[in-house]
Amino acid sequence: MTVHHSPIVLVSSDVKPVDGYEWHAAARTYLSAVIERADAMPLVLPSFGDALDLDAILERVDGVMCTGSRSNVYPPLYGGEASERSEPYDHDRDATTLPLIRRTIELGIPLLCICRGMQELNVALGGTLGVEIQDEAGNMDHRAPTSEDQSVRFSIRHGVQVAPGGCLGRIVSSSQILVNSLHRQAVARLSDRLEVEASAPDGVIEAVSVKGARGFTLGVQWHPEYWAKSDTPSSRIFEAFGDAARERAAARSKS
Repeated sequence: MTVHHSPIVLVSSDVKPVDGYEWHAAARTYLSAVIERADAMPLVLPSFGDALDLDAILERVDGVMCTGSRSNVYPPLYGGEASERSEPYDHDRDATTLPLIRRTIELGIPLLCICRGMQELNVALGGTLGVEIQDEAGNMDHRAPTSEDQSVRFSIRHGVQVAPGGCLGRIVSSSQILVNSLHRQAVARLSDRLEVEASAPDGVIEAVSVKGARGFTLGVQWHPEYWAKSDTPSSRIFEAFGDAARERAAARSKS
């Protein structure tokens, strides 16, 4: 008898000091979207950098998701300068996710990178980031509106143009979708290993994929996890990621 198990998705963690402890955690919205829309089981990876045996971990999972976060990628990691204005930083997360992303791609494991995760993807592959992009002439303000209500902060506000025939285009079956993009940083110099999958009206890169990737690899600057239950494009992104993870799980079970 063949037993079918849910695919396992490794999820990045933020390191946060709370109640006198240092917590390695991921927000519920990301975990719920993996369970409810990707139909997979999330497993949070602690951010212990090079103390982790990534190969031993990755051979046991079927997908990897790098989440968004309030923290920003540390600018010296891509040749920039750190400043108080672009804080907070999360050095432990950087030390974990950048090598994790590179190895995930090398092994052909399905990879979904959201917001900070997409920025990590670009940096991991040699690209750079712009900080406080709302200050640049011609740019929209991509920051979240000020509100105590998360649904207001994560409201779907602007359109993105989807590249025809790309990974994202095949998933959403549309040349334009509306997104909830909340960020102060964005891709500056795009890694030569990445392909643009969507752009905002001001030209800011909003989605990317890895050229010639062995497995599903998508980075989005917005937050599909928040409305994954009610917004069709958001749901489709997680469904496609889950399908790719199931394919890997099936292949692993035969090996």
